[in-house]
Amino acid sequence: MRSSVQDIVLITPNLVRPAGRGLPPDCSTDRRNRVTDRPSSSQSSPWLARPPGDPVLSGVNWGGLQTLYIKEVRRFFKVQMQTVWAPAITTLLYLAIFTVALGRSGRMVMGVHFADFIAPGLIVMAMIQNAFANSSFSLLVGKIQGNIVDYLMPPLSTAELMAGIIGAAVTRAFFVGFAVWLAMSLWPGVSVSIAHPLWAFWFGLMGSLMLALLGLLTSLWAEKFDHAAVVSNFVVTPLSLLSGTFYSVEALSPTFQAISHANPFFYVISGFRYGFLGISDSPILVGAIGLLVLNLLLAGLTFALLRSGWKIKA
Repeated sequence: MRSSVQDIVLITPNLVRPAGRGLPPDCSTDRRNRVTDRPSSSQSSPWLARPPGDPVLSGVNWGGLQTLYIKEVRRFFKVQMQTVWAPAITTLLYLAIFTVALGRSGRMVMGVHFADFIAPGLIVMAMIQNAFANSSFSLLVGKIQGNIVDYLMPPLSTAELMAGIIGAAVTRAFFVGFAVWLAMSLWPGVSVSIAHPLWAFWFGLMGSLMLALLGLLTSLWAEKFDHAAVVSNFVVTPLSLLSGTFYSVEALSPTFQAISHANPFFYVISGFRYGFLGISDSPILVGAIGLLVLNLLLAGLTFALLRSGWKIKA
């Protein structure tokens, strides 16, 4: 019994030639020119030589980080009337109510008009609250809707995932801060000129980072929207309102002064007010360094929990 290959040789004897005879120079019997289903070692990708589990991307995945950041920014910017301009209008209502109720007859606080005194605190309060709202929503909605895999599957490291979410939250905070500042600049009887821009930027950045990290921790811990609302209503809002936004801490009793100085929100608002007015309830360097250290500690804790997959991985 003959094979099909032998039948082909018998039928077409003139087409079968000895190896290397009558072939073009570039089709010789050299192994380098043979067609094979196995890639040569010189042509194989270096990625295929890596053992399973070894990272293929080295360094920072800038493309993935940029994509995540843009996704998070677009998420809140598509509903900017709710996420940017609504907080600005709400903060402007705070200013109007408190200046009408408490700022009549030219009331002065720490040598400046009452409206000018509370304006910087209202701006940074809106910034930090919206930074918390943005970062606390990212992973939480993924856990509830079951699409958190969209955050976990892309080739992003823990630091890159953190940077994308935190960066978008800080971006929203500065958008809201600018919107509030713009609205207040058009409000009669209020001056929002900036005396020390670098200090205003620093304390705005530190406050936004602090609340963005706290929001990301909340989204890791929370299992439903009620849990995030508990942190927002019983932690963030009271600490921001009781941190000297509408009053000077110097007017409090020594006991309440000590309690206020233990509140990190107090240093954010006091330092941000110094950037606008040049006056502060606390030493500026102490607040600047203390907030930096606190943010580093929060970032380390968030990184460790996110890397371990706490409450987000099976």
